[in-house]
Amino acid sequence: MHKPVLLEEAVDLLLGGGGKIFVDCTVGLGGHARKILEKNPEAFLIGIDRDPYALEIAKENLKEFDGRFSLYKANYSDFDLVLKEEGIALVDGFLFDLGVSMYQLKSPRGFSFQRDDPLDMRMDPEDRITAYDVVNRYSEKELERIIREYGEEKKARAIAKAIVLQRSKKPIETTKELVDVILSVLKRRGKIHPATKVFQAIRIEVNRELEHLKIALEKVPTYLRSGGRLVVISFHSLEDRIVKKFFKEHSYQFKILTKKPITPKKEEVMQNPASRSAKLRAGVKI
Repeated sequence: MHKPVLLEEAVDLLLGGGGKIFVDCTVGLGGHARKILEKNPEAFLIGIDRDPYALEIAKENLKEFDGRFSLYKANYSDFDLVLKEEGIALVDGFLFDLGVSMYQLKSPRGFSFQRDDPLDMRMDPEDRITAYDVVNRYSEKELERIIREYGEEKKARAIAKAIVLQRSKKPIETTKELVDVILSVLKRRGKIHPATKVFQAIRIEVNRELEHLKIALEKVPTYLRSGGRLVVISFHSLEDRIVKKFFKEHSYQFKILTKKPITPKKEEVMQNPASRSAKLRAGVKI
């Protein structure tokens, strides 16, 4: 079971403005959704996720709240279409929990550098571009750009060059093959595996994560009632920067509830090391 990060903090902030209709834009396996429905017995929750396999598990995990939630397979940047289908004009809160779940990391879909799986990395298996396409078909210049920009990897040029050299011999088909190429360039040791940043960059490119986040955030003010809450948990400095910039540019519409981002307590990081990079920002619609 995936452990929801900053569970109490996120749900308390989301429900703090009152109301009954909440949208969990990244419902995953239903961890945050379950807590929302437990804490507010009058709440109705709309859960959205790109991953159909996660939605099946969420449906099972939320079955005791039957009649109080709706689940949709969609990209969260299309939440307005979901609300239209539900016949809802305004909601009382939006929650975004960004990043990849432990469920996805442990699936054979190429998200993890600790497994040997086909290069896929699609959160939505119906999406067209896979990690295989990025690794084997992008130009050296394009690879360097996404590894530097999305992975914030200093040796992006050398890694891109090594990938292109290796694929000229034979296509890079699995996560292990890609890891081997990365390790041929990065010899460093430390807490973070040398492949972490490259895998992150490719995953962001495959799923167009930053682009969809910007689109979704720009839509939020139109569908959030006055006094409603927006809560975003990010795991990447680029995501956090986008959220911070959104609140700054929309200061005429939002009052910030988190002057500094909320981060997991030491106890949570010890229990769930994957939470260590999480940052929570929240605002209330004026």
